[in-house]
Order: sequence, then structure tokens, then C-alpha cells
Amino acid sequence: MPSAMSVIDARLLNDWQQRFPLCERPFAALAESLKDNLAGAPPELLHCDATLVLQRLQALHEAGSLSRIGGIWNPGAGGAALLCAMAVPPQRLQAAAARVSAHPGVNHNYEREHAYNLWFVMTGVDAEAVERGVQALEQQSGLHVLRLPMQRAYRINLGFDLRSAGAVAHDAGEGRTRNVVRPVCAEDRGLAALLEQGLPLRERPYAVWAEALGWTEAQVLSRLQRWLDDGSLRRFGLIVRHHELGYRANAMCVFDVADELVDERAAALARQPGVTLCYRRARGPGWPYNLYCMMHGREREQVLQALGRAISAAGLDARSAAVLFSRRRFKQCGASYFRAHDAAPRQDGLAAQEAPHVLA
Repeated sequence: MPSAMSVIDARLLNDWQQRFPLCERPFAALAESLKDNLAGAPPELLHCDATLVLQRLQALHEAGSLSRIGGIWNPGAGGAALLCAMAVPPQRLQAAAARVSAHPGVNHNYEREHAYNLWFVMTGVDAEAVERGVQALEQQSGLHVLRLPMQRAYRINLGFDLRSAGAVAHDAGEGRTRNVVRPVCAEDRGLAALLEQGLPLRERPYAVWAEALGWTEAQVLSRLQRWLDDGSLRRFGLIVRHHELGYRANAMCVFDVADELVDERAAALARQPGVTLCYRRARGPGWPYNLYCMMHGREREQVLQALGRAISAAGLDARSAAVLFSRRRFKQCGASYFRAHDAAPRQDGLAAQEAPHVLA
């Protein structure tokens, strides 16, 4: 029989990725939910309370399984982001990755299996800030950056069903993104910046945010609910780190699809089991691909099998596709759409970042 702690941890990580409680004492609400839905679990759970939930969430954060409790924005809510790639000589890869990771606007940085072997996302408060960051990296590295702006999102859902062998999002409806959303207004940007940093692990965390903003707790809760209702926020909940939870087979799949067919094919691809992200992006010089999807799994072969089924079901031609599995994760953190940062990267490499994580 699993221990009380392992049962609590599993339920917290699995059940609260999409809709975290919007109430004055959310961790007490989680504790009550745990007690109500764990029939037959270890008897220690009968004494589960907010203090225990906070302790377990802190432990999960320190262990790396939990990134933060926060929000994921739909495109258009604010800020800007750009997928970038570099073709780095192997002997320079470690140094180039350290330089990229040191930039505060970079929130994802991976080595992938391709001639374009370093892939990262630059974020910022606007497109100009993003471009300044990319140019700074080009100047420092002496390497050209391939810029691949998103043109349309068809599915965005990195909620993981931890009971499944594959990375299956909890609710298919949660993953279908809105391409027209209400931007966050100027007076709400302070709360948006706090949301990116993550909810404090305190008994009344929204009151902490309210005090920092000079708002009432009710105003904070109301604004968060409005963002969820109008689609500015895609989801608000536990943001897990999938590598630490066993999803180490991470594949970016790219397709060259005729422009007049891409919307139809993408809509079909986005519905396929195992697809967590699906985007249309601009083609780049020497890069013919315009449709992207992400798949995550515990084993490489499992991902390849799921991808083959998805390609067939979506009417895509595998000959016009490429599969780029991740080799190393150099950086993974929340985006900085509402927090300004300097355009120039720090010079301290990975010292202030997580160490590279080998995925294969």
C-alpha cells in the first residue's frame, strides 16, 4: 500500500494542474478535497489539513517536481514570445547554451537532435524587447538565430495525467486555445507579473498579493476569475516539471504543409491523443516547416508510435516531417511577459540557472 505522503503528492500533482481553487484559503480547500476523495487511502489522510498540504507542496517544489502554482496565458493576453534555433558547432554547444540560459527573457532552452541543435524561447513585454534579446545573443555568440514566430495556436495543454503512460492532458476542452483574447490592461499588469512568479505558499496567498498591490483580496480573486472566464488565462494551477515526473521522451515534430491545407491538417492533428501543443509558425530561411506539435512520453518508442498514429489520422505525409527529440534541458522556467528585464544577458553562464539535464 502506498504511503500517505505518496498518495497526497500524487493527488496534488495530478488533480490541480488546471483549476486551482480561487478562494481565501485554497490550501485548506485542497485538504478537504483530498479527504473527500481518498476512500481506502492510508488512515493518516484523515488528518490532512492546510498545513500538511503546504508542507507537501514545498517539498515537491524543492524536489523539482513542482515548478510553481501559477497561470499560463493564451496568446494575445500580453507580452511576446519567439521560438528560436541555432546551429551550434558541437564543441561550442555548452558555452552557447550557457549564454542563452543566462538571458532573463529565455524561459526554455533545449538541445535537440538536428543540425539546428539549440532551441529556445525568448519572451518579453513586447516584440521589440524580444528582438533586442535575440540580437544580443547573436552578437555575443557570433551565431545566426533562426526566428520562427507563431502564426496560430491550435492546442496548448501541458497538463499531465500522471496515471497514464503518455502525457495525456486532463480535459481536451482545456487545451483548445483561443486565438482572440482580451489583453491584460495596464492597471492589471502588476497582478499579471505576480502570477508569473507563482503563488506564495501561505495560508491566504491571495491576501499576500493583495497587500503587495494595494488591492483587496476580493479584487485579486475577481480579476483571476475574469481572466479565466474571458480566456486571457488558459489555466491556473500547479505547473509541473515533466522530466522530474518521468516524461523524458520529449519530441518536437515539424511538418511542411501546403499553406491552403495547414489549418485543416492542424485542426485534425491537435485532436490526436498525446499531442500537447500544436502551432502554425512562419517558415524560415532553409527551414521549410510551418506546422509543429509536441509529444511527451516516458519512452521514446512510445512517443514514436503515438506520433505515427497522429500523422496518419491527421492526413499528414511523414516524408515532409522531421522529429526532433530533446537531448538536454538547459533551462525551463515561467515566461516573462509582464516583468521587464535588461536586453543584455548576464555573463555568469549557468551559475544562476539549473544544471543541464540529460533526457535520453
